[in-house]
Order: sequence, then C-alpha cells, then structure tokens
Amino acid sequence: MKKALIPLMFVVFALHSPSSLADSRPLEKKSIVGQVETINVQDLKLEYKARIDTGANTSSINAYDIRILGDKSEDMRENLGNMVEFKTENEKGETTTHKAKIVKVSKIRNAQGVERRYAVKMDLSWNGEHKEVTVNLRNRSKLEYKLLLGRNWLMGDYLVDVEKSDEED
Repeated sequence: MKKALIPLMFVVFALHSPSSLADSRPLEKKSIVGQVETINVQDLKLEYKARIDTGANTSSINAYDIRILGDKSEDMRENLGNMVEFKTENEKGETTTHKAKIVKVSKIRNAQGVERRYAVKMDLSWNGEHKEVTVNLRNRSKLEYKLLLGRNWLMGDYLVDVEKSDEED
C-alpha cells in the first residue's frame, strides 16, 4: 500500500506544481530580469527601483499611514475584503495616497520575528509587460528599495540573471 502511495503523491505534486501551470510561459519565452529593475506600479502611477528577491514569496511595497476604511476589527484577518488607504513614497521622494481592497493578510517571518501585513492586488509593469500580483504593505522607508518583487511576480514569466543591470533593458 505504501509503495503505491508514494508514486501517486509524486504525480499529484507534479500536476499541481507551479512549473506545470497552464499560464506559465515556455522557458525560451520567459523574460530575463536582473537583481534590480525599474517597475511601473500602474495603480499608483509611480516608478520604483525594485529589488528582485527569489527568497521572498510575496512582493512588498513601501506603505505607511495605513488605515482601514469603514468598520474595522483589531483582528487583522477580520478586515479581509475591507478597503485600506495608505501613503507610499518611491526612492525619488514622489508620494501618493492609494485605496485598495484587502485581499490577504500575510504572516511574514523575517529577522525581526513574525508579523502580519495587509496585502492588496497591484498591476506591476516592466518593459511593457503587465502582471497583477498580490503586494503586501510594509513601511520600507528606511530600506534602500521601496519595492521588493518576490516569487509571486517572477513565477511563470521571469528568470533572474544576477549579472544583468537595469540599464540593459
């Protein structure tokens, strides 16, 4: 019984793995990005120098003065579906305020411990290619890169070449 279960589990995993997704581009059609790329956040009408981070599952943007609109709960998960308003600033000092629907509450583990963050959908554009992804909201004002692109942006469409510079696009 156990011997038959292991190959079955392998087949199920292979069918549901990200590399088997129907919307994933063939390897030869994937775009090559470097460690740092200029990304246009369509929803904000701002450009950011973004750090590509293959170790991060979810992308993250600089957000501060985050507040829930309407009825809000102290339990962040109960605010799913509510609108959130936040301010953001890119590395050039350009700022804007944005409203979006909370689509996820992420539990993030980092060097400082574990924290929960709200996440919203955003349309990110690179070299004319648009991709809507979930982006979590975090105050990144003290960090060099105000936008971090994780695997959720890379998956299916991009490969990372650490030797490629942003100017090569």
